[in-house]
This record gives sequence, C-alpha cells and structure tokens, in this order.
Amino acid sequence: MPRMTAARAAVEILKREGVTNAFGVPGAAINPFYAALKASGGIQHTLARHVEGASHMAEGYTRTHPGNIGVCVGTSGPAGTDMITGLYSATGDSIPILCITGQAPTAVIHKEDFQAVDIASIARPVTKAATTVLEAAQVPGVLQQAFHLMRSGRPGPVLVDLPLDVQLTEIEFDPETYEPLPVYRPAASRAQIEKAVRLLNASERPLIVAGGGIINADAAELLVEFAELTGTPVIPTLMGWGAIADDHELNAGMVGLQTSHRYGNATFLESDFVLGIGNRWANRHTGKLDVYRQGRTFVHVDIEPTQIGKIFPPDYGIASDAKVALELFVEIAKELKDAGELPDRAAWAASARQRKATLHRRTHFDNVPLKPQRVYEEMNRAFGPETRYVTTIGLSQIAGAQMLHVYRPRHWINCGQAGPLGWTVPAALGVAVADPEASVVALSGDYDFQFMLEELAVGAQHRIPYVHVLVNNSYLGLIRQAQRNFDIDFQVNLEFENINSPELGVYGVDHVKVVEGLGCKAIRVTEPDQLLPAFEEAKKLAAEFRVPVVVEAILERVTNISMSGSDIASVNEFEDIATEPWHAPTEILPLT
Repeated sequence: MPRMTAARAAVEILKREGVTNAFGVPGAAINPFYAALKASGGIQHTLARHVEGASHMAEGYTRTHPGNIGVCVGTSGPAGTDMITGLYSATGDSIPILCITGQAPTAVIHKEDFQAVDIASIARPVTKAATTVLEAAQVPGVLQQAFHLMRSGRPGPVLVDLPLDVQLTEIEFDPETYEPLPVYRPAASRAQIEKAVRLLNASERPLIVAGGGIINADAAELLVEFAELTGTPVIPTLMGWGAIADDHELNAGMVGLQTSHRYGNATFLESDFVLGIGNRWANRHTGKLDVYRQGRTFVHVDIEPTQIGKIFPPDYGIASDAKVALELFVEIAKELKDAGELPDRAAWAASARQRKATLHRRTHFDNVPLKPQRVYEEMNRAFGPETRYVTTIGLSQIAGAQMLHVYRPRHWINCGQAGPLGWTVPAALGVAVADPEASVVALSGDYDFQFMLEELAVGAQHRIPYVHVLVNNSYLGLIRQAQRNFDIDFQVNLEFENINSPELGVYGVDHVKVVEGLGCKAIRVTEPDQLLPAFEEAKKLAAEFRVPVVVEAILERVTNISMSGSDIASVNEFEDIATEPWHAPTEILPLT
C-alpha cells in the first residue's frame, strides 16, 4: 500500500474529485498542504491578497460552470475567520465551495496556542459540515464525505481543518483506487408531478417562478421547454436570472421589492397560480406575504425538504432536484399536448408580453454628472449576450438588475442572500479563472469597490482580464435611500476633497490612480457620450494587457432607484424615471 503524508493524500483526493483550481494564502500551519500541492501538480493555485478574497474567488469559480467546486485555502486562526463571510455567502446561495484551513498541532489546540482557534465551531452554522481532523488516517474519509455533502441535496460549502501534525503524518493511501461517493439528490415521483400539472391546468393565469436551483441543477433548457409546451410565462428570481433569456417571449420579468421589473410585478399581481421551482421565496422577492399570496395557488418544488413551508405553506410541495422534476414536467406536458389536454394560454401570455413591451423605466438621460440609468443603457449596447455579469449589493446591483439584460444561465453571477460589500472584485476574478475566454463584466458602487480592491493586484499578477464598471457617487447610496425613512442622511457620505486629485472635487478617492497603482488599467467617464467608447476601449485593453480594466462613471450624487419597503404592489417608481416605455437604443423586447 502506498504511503504518503495526509497532506499529500488530501491533494490527491482533490484532483480525483475534479478540482483543478484553488485560491488561497499560505501560512505556517498550512505549509505542508502547500508543499504537497506543489509536489503533486495538476492544481493551479491563485494567490489572493486577502483570505476572504480567496473564499469569494472560490465562489465565483464554482458559479461559472456546472460541476465546478471552488477551493479556498488558508492557515490557522485569522485565515479561517476571514473566510467565514465567504462561507456564509456560499451557504446562503446554495453554492458548494471547500474551505481548507491549517490548524495548530493537536496537542496545543486547547492551550490558546498562537493562531489556534476552534474554527470548526465558528464555521458550523454557515456550512453543511465543519470538521477539525484529529487523526491523520481520517483525512481521506473526511474529504470524501466533504465532496459528497457539497454535491448532495441542497448544495453548500464545507470546511475541513487540518492540524499541522496531522498534515505531516504518513498514512497508507492508494489514490489510484479512490472513488468519489455517489451523490444523493431527492427525486419527485410521477404522481407528484402529475398532481402539480393538474393544479396548473386548473388555473387561468399561471406563472412559473424559476429560482437558482434550476441554475444549480443545469436544468434551464428543460425549464424553457416546459414553459413553451404549456404556454406559461416565467418569472426568474434574481438567482435564477438567465434560466430563460430576457428576450424570450415567455420571460415575464423579475418580481420583487428591489431587483424587479415594472412589467414583472404587474404580471405577477394578475396571476392566479404560481409554480415555484428551485426558489426559496426570499423576502426581497416576495415583500409582504399577504399581498404576494392573495388570490393565488402555490406549488413549491425544492431540493431541500425543510425549505418547503419555511416562508409560507404552499398548497402543494414537492421535495426534488429541479432537473429531475423538470424532466417529469416535460414528459407529462408532452403527453397532455399530444392528447389535446393542455389549456390554451395564448391570451394570458400575450397580456404578459403587452406589459413587457410598455412598462419600462426610463434610461436615456443626457445629464452631467451622469445618471446611473444611462450607464446601464450603454452597458446593454456594449456588452453582448455572452457577457457574464458579476455583482453583489447596493444601488448599483439593484439598478443593474432592473436595467441590464441576461440571456444565458450562469451569466448573472450575483451574491443574493449575504450581499457582502467587497465580494465583486474577487468573485469576478474567480469567474474569469473558470472561464478565461469569457467576457466578464463586474459592476460595483464605489463603496463595494473599495472594500477589497487590493484583489485587483491578483488580476495583474496572474494576468486575469475582465472589465469592472464602477459607478461612483461618493455615497453609500442604498443606505442613504433607506435613511429617508428616518429623515436622516447620516454617516453615509464619502465625499472629501482629495488634495492629490483636486479635479475630482468632492468625489474623494482617486480610483484611477489606485487601480493603476495595483497594476491594472482604468478609464474615467464624466459625460454620457463617453460611456460606450470607454466600454469598447476597456474590452480592448483587457484583451491586450490581460489585466482587469476599470471604467469609472462619475454619477450625480443622489439618485433614488425604484423600490418598495413593503410590498410588490407599492413600488415607488419616481416620476422622472417611470414615465417612458421601452427606451433602449436597440429594442430587444418588442410586442409580438
């Protein structure tokens, strides 16, 4: 039987579980693992500048392709605690990432040794499992179980903590005979799906709510096929955006308090039946439940049984992987269509298209400083349907979701539940590592951008190109807008006069200088006609120099973005941006 250190066995298992990339920061307590990583080969490592950044890189990497598992690595103590935010983000959005941490030797873990912390206990609430391995011979089994858990049921992250002496201990392990454990996914029965279809057929104005579980299950094509067979309009959630193309005639728009479309909310309020697949009824989607639920029958299909009934009791619930369920939905719909037993939904679908063709928010402004809506209008012109957008939180994300267009699964990569500031830069790097030939475009407000902008140096060092659109109003814009409810504008203003860049006025931070100092390229835009040329130039610079390129748009200080604080029937559209129909330069969503 071959003998090797437990650290080497861990690396060999990663390779046989399909891992090809890892992101991390070495340190004393994890150096045996890094030594094995170098000796074994076959896994590309990207050195982060911050360990939290490594965890977000791993998440962006996972989200880019079906089957990807991003790995983040750090030493003991603060490295693990730094990655907790990344683990929380991954667990909130059902994203499998593996976090490997070093640990003090087993004999001194409990003695307050240098950088010894019970990271497994800290991480347990935000992972599917978190284990400190105390016996070297258990390392293969713990890692095998980690991959099984990450992929089974509702996907999610796992942390494996490896004490220094455990990594160095030799064990008997034969990597050539290693096999991953079978993945478990709950599967709907035909009887369950038949009942769900009967409920759909009994309705007059049905909708499908397509959640991120459809993306995770790689089931978008089945969703579109089922919608087309039954003539049912589809409402993608923020995490499910791209499951059906924005220009598909059955895409009825997004619903919610913030990241929603006027036409999406209007169509939802006219519906009488909702089939939710792979979604979790997030509060920013539903708003007040009495408005959201009133007059509607709900069927909920989700891979996690405990999600069904968590937010509200559906009329019928099915615990199932989205792909397995949709395969049955398609099979049964085909049978009913052949038998002439599917209702005609043409009038209902046409009414949804009518709203979609007319209920738009205004985007075309010529103001200086720029209005943010114009930035997104020009982004739609500059970046095509193959673009992978990456963003996290704030008015930039909310307005982007309202006004950008997404056409393919995994082309809107957004941190949904956790929304940590700083997520965007490292996540975009992870996406670009996973898909080096892709057009990756990140979107940040100035505060999100400033949180982890040191990770841009990772892109410069490792030649990871992407375009980062930075909308700068020198404000915590979303919090400022929320503070209107308290009649305050307090501790959300980032303005100051930069003595080194007086031309910026009160906009303070000279992002162009900072970005260039980190080895990347940057373009500042102050007028609307400069936006499209700047985006085109950014794409050329990214391709030529193979580094991140930042396009900073200097916005007006205050813009209120359409949203509601309570329910989907009372979104404040703000008169100056809600009075026009579709106004993009290229009409992709005509009435048909």
